[in-house]
Amino acid sequence: MHIPMTLDLIPVAAYLLGSIPFGVILARLFGSDVRKAGSGNIGATNVARVVGPLAGILTLVLDAAKGAAAVLLAQRLSNDSATWMMVAALAALVGHCFPVWLKFKGGKGVATAAGVFLTLSPLAFAVAIALFVLVVVFSRYVSLGSISAAAAMPLLMYLLWAPRHAPPPAVTIGTLAAALLIILKHRGNLQRLLTGAEPKFSFSKKRADE
Repeated sequence: MHIPMTLDLIPVAAYLLGSIPFGVILARLFGSDVRKAGSGNIGATNVARVVGPLAGILTLVLDAAKGAAAVLLAQRLSNDSATWMMVAALAALVGHCFPVWLKFKGGKGVATAAGVFLTLSPLAFAVAIALFVLVVVFSRYVSLGSISAAAAMPLLMYLLWAPRHAPPPAVTIGTLAAALLIILKHRGNLQRLLTGAEPKFSFSKKRADE
């Protein structure tokens, strides 16, 4: 089957959208280089620790928005093809984790994945967010909440994609790949969690600098 040329551009456009380093941009606007403070990560949690809650929230929203935008673009160009939407989702996630603008040293993909899965399956997203919140509230480890939600997402997508319908194979495989990428990006956090060295979340800049 002939594929329109516009579809070939979906992963490229999605990668470029995902690679926009909003955490770095916002931190610089607030007078900081987030890569040289706190954990050095460009994601919302470290931005909140280093710069403050406003910058952290803006980073979270914008990182999620670029993931959602990539999936919506694919949806429009492919006439609602779940396969192409999943391709765009993975490309955006890879763009965030390995942005060309930052020598392929990016974030851990959680907020971008949130935007992706909110668009693909709002119900699965809602359950994953509830799990994330519960884990963070009881443990105060954002990383543990992120890992838990990522690990649960393949099963949630399979069960909640549509009433009495499993998702297409491309969505199942793509969700597994996304979950594995996020967990692998958190391998340092996993090691610190096992040794008790992982810092608990706080909006306090003082804690971030300790």
